[in-house]
Amino acid sequence: MTNPLIAARDAFARRHPEQSFARDGRVWGVIDTAGDGPALLMIPGTLGRADIFFAQIEGLAPRLRVIAVSHPASGRLADWIADLVALLDARGVVEAAVLGSSLGGYMAQAMAGWHPGRVRHLFAANTLPTVQGLAARPPYSSDLQTAPIEALRAGFGGGLTAWGAAHPDQADLVALLLAEVGGRIPEPELRARLAVLKGAPELPPCPLPPERITVIDAADDPLISPDWRAGVRARLGPGAAFRFLSGGHFPYLARAGLYTALIAARLGLEPLPAAWGPGPEHAA
Repeated sequence: MTNPLIAARDAFARRHPEQSFARDGRVWGVIDTAGDGPALLMIPGTLGRADIFFAQIEGLAPRLRVIAVSHPASGRLADWIADLVALLDARGVVEAAVLGSSLGGYMAQAMAGWHPGRVRHLFAANTLPTVQGLAARPPYSSDLQTAPIEALRAGFGGGLTAWGAAHPDQADLVALLLAEVGGRIPEPELRARLAVLKGAPELPPCPLPPERITVIDAADDPLISPDWRAGVRARLGPGAAFRFLSGGHFPYLARAGLYTALIAARLGLEPLPAAWGPGPEHAA
């Protein structure tokens, strides 16, 4: 049986194949809708490539220039943030809204702290406020350079399978994510994503004013604890904070229409078509 979510993602990927951006030996994948409009930089978490945001890219591209990235296979957090600034320079983008989810949300916060002049609006989504204690938690407690890749992949797979068993309505989403961790994300890239967060420094203060900060999280996120959710809101003091009642760690896939609509609303864009409009799945 065809998985409609994977089919939609694959069709999008054929229409928007990744380009490459290289800096200091690190190679990023890039999807850039181009155009002269305001820019939105989208940074995925550990289990996504640039096209994991396919629903948001398609929904927002008529109104924004969307640049989504896939992480490279080496480097540290500071290297990656410098790479993203260089990517914006190479694409002629002076200032962008930056949305990051999970690992990407930590990166987005770091970018806003280190390069606030490049961040028009910060979206910190399903992410963490600190890396304190992270190295003691699986899979970060493993030696990420020598642990068998099968064990790392199996750790993710076990969690996703358990989530799918508890949420049968999200079977298509779980299948897509299992394919990502099962090999669509190459081994060096997966190890690098884990290592960057494990070795990351604590975040710098965010100097953006509240009206230029949005926090997104989910009440049923199995990876971001209530303390971490509260910690992100406390350290950023956002002008708006959205909590999905359901959506887990991936509301941009599980609640794609609402997620896209709230981005548009926070950036002051014209309302999206009715099919993309918000529903009852959220609480402010």
